[in-house]
Amino acid sequence: MDYDNVPEEYKPLGMWSYFLWQILFAIPIVGFILLIIQALAAKNKNLKNFARSYFCFLIIVIVLFVILWATGTVSNLVNH
Repeated sequence: MDYDNVPEEYKPLGMWSYFLWQILFAIPIVGFILLIIQALAAKNKNLKNFARSYFCFLIIVIVLFVILWATGTVSNLVNH
């Protein structure tokens, strides 16, 4: 099966597509809204899975930050 015969929903994303989507997702509020939309409604399966993995990464980072904040580690780093 060659690239032209792949259905549109399964066409691979190029390296620059991943790079640009990651930059867009990093924009504070607009990026988060865009991330949610792409994770739930993207037509391309590769983009949808990338958005979901990025969303999972954000959840892990937030949970780690909350744990560090709850233990006082974050305030110790900021105060010193």
